[in-house]
Amino acid sequence: MEIVVSGIRPTGNLHLGNYFGAVKNFLRLQEEYKCFFFIADWHSLTTHPHPGDVTANVRKILAEYLACGIDPEKAAIYVQSDVKETLELYLYLNMNAYLGELQRVTSFKEKARKQPENVNAGLLTYPTLMAADIIIHKADKVPVGKDQEQNMEMARKFARRFNMMYGVDFFPEPQSYSFGGDAVKVPGLDGSGKMGKSEGNAIYLIDDAATIRKKVMKAVTDSGPTEPNAEKPEPIENLFKMLKIVSSPDTYDYFNEKYNSCEIRYGDLKKQLAEDIVNFTTPIRERILDFSANTEYMDRVARQGAEQARASADKTIREVRKIIGFH
Repeated sequence: MEIVVSGIRPTGNLHLGNYFGAVKNFLRLQEEYKCFFFIADWHSLTTHPHPGDVTANVRKILAEYLACGIDPEKAAIYVQSDVKETLELYLYLNMNAYLGELQRVTSFKEKARKQPENVNAGLLTYPTLMAADIIIHKADKVPVGKDQEQNMEMARKFARRFNMMYGVDFFPEPQSYSFGGDAVKVPGLDGSGKMGKSEGNAIYLIDDAATIRKKVMKAVTDSGPTEPNAEKPEPIENLFKMLKIVSSPDTYDYFNEKYNSCEIRYGDLKKQLAEDIVNFTTPIRERILDFSANTEYMDRVARQGAEQARASADKTIREVRKIIGFH
């Protein structure tokens, strides 16, 4: 059975873009592959979070992914720091990673430029820790976005280098798993680009009804079409894209017809869109709150996931030690 590994950064809440992008595909992957989904709390330390925030963010992300449908009976979902074997492999990979190649990684250069006062070793060796997270399970596939493709190439390079240095065929070279046409890009509410935390244009799964209505009613619009069947400008097209995602086909067709006949009232469209988003997110929000309150269950899920991940990681690291020469 092919193995899929994917990391989840414990920062911020999940929004609609996350749900229709990665999360829905995670739900499909857990039905088809042996999956390891981990919450990357070690990776978050590059930004020096407050100790209390680390635990709180891990719990928040775990509750949200469980509420979205990640099934701990089908996929191992665990906290990165619960699998210490990963750190040992991280050490071995760092011994064979070179300063020049790490400094050339685009994400490192960008973050070093944005935070020159915090260019730490963890930031520099992010690709080796990511590689260790992946190849500790001898993963075949990793679902990642285009922004992580260079790090994936580094992971393949480190796996290949280990095999060559020790004359073995031990680590497979993990392949990036693309969702292709299955991935839905949810636009933001600011009239351009995709929905994102840093852009401040997101609707979060934990948002209550009043918050969602307020956000949607502030969405960017124009004065309306002046000619029948006119092309929709990007802000309006984005609203219709969101309508297509969360509303019924009849609702979409109704407002599309109103737009094409120059009879559209954006206030009515946004009110309908807000209610449809509320109807979609409310069951997920309720499950998030239920899971968040049931810390005993979440702890049990994390322990179960850690046991599965450690069993996989321990098997790998024992072999790695023998290959390197530690008996």
